[in-house]
Amino acid sequence: MQPRNMSMSGVVDLAAVKAAQEAKAKAEQARAQSAREGGTGAISPADLVIDVDEAGFERDVLQRSAEVPVVIDFWAEWCEPCKQLSPVLERLAVEYNGRFLLAKVDVDANQMLMQQFGIQGIPAVFAVVAGQALPLFQGAAGEAQIRQTLDQLVQVGEQRFGLTGLTVDPEAEPGGAPAAPERPAGPHDGLLEAAVQALDSGDLSGAVQAYKNVLNEDPGNEEAKLGLAQADLLQRVQGVDPQQVRRDAADKPADVQAQIAAADLDLVGGHVEDAFGRLIETVQRTVGDDRDTVRMRLLELFEVVGPDDPRVIAARRALARALF
Repeated sequence: MQPRNMSMSGVVDLAAVKAAQEAKAKAEQARAQSAREGGTGAISPADLVIDVDEAGFERDVLQRSAEVPVVIDFWAEWCEPCKQLSPVLERLAVEYNGRFLLAKVDVDANQMLMQQFGIQGIPAVFAVVAGQALPLFQGAAGEAQIRQTLDQLVQVGEQRFGLTGLTVDPEAEPGGAPAAPERPAGPHDGLLEAAVQALDSGDLSGAVQAYKNVLNEDPGNEEAKLGLAQADLLQRVQGVDPQQVRRDAADKPADVQAQIAAADLDLVGGHVEDAFGRLIETVQRTVGDDRDTVRMRLLELFEVVGPDDPRVIAARRALARALF
């Protein structure tokens, strides 16, 4: 398990985007399975706060993060600030009523987890969303700050990852928290795995071809569409001189290819609104084939970020105004 940081300010982590799609699929699958079985999938309020160790981390945190944001409280018995912070987090976990799950990790008993998260001091609070780890705060923060951070976390989970939280029933028996469902193997999992391995090894051409192979057999495969958009983007920016690209874009505002190249860099660098805004402005300045070229690239970048992302939704509206 290699935690990675994911900023809530809008940086695009391509691995996180892929995880978002998988998390949405798993969450929908879990809800559908529960409905078929006639169950509610509800848990007791007592199950909103759990103790986690290294052996159960993948099951209790990583897998559950496909259903609900998991907040991790790293603490120790000797830590006085922890004794102030932990009760606040536990109370808020119950108050938020299933919108996040609180996992408590005793660092004295779980040194490896502490090292993997790069924790220098406690208390330290992280979150895991769709398998992606992000730091929240360190030290005994005030309740107002904690609430603000949790509200942002819940919003990220809902808007970017489709995580609607857990159903809580005060009458449910404690200890009945449902485990995250295993995703059944699909007919193209082997091809998709080959594509991911190629992407991870830097073989972008191989990844592009592998995703295309899936789409040739299954044109509607969402994971392959997303993976192909990511691989195409990375392939386009590979080996370019960022400073030269940005100079060209600044010096040649009417040059369609210069603006497209700069938008690709903007997106890879996490400047999502800048990338979209640049291309929308270029659409407004162009006509004919040039305008269509810019429009098509913008639609490709929408695929990378994801159709449900609020920044994509806003940019689609802006594009429609620019076109019509």
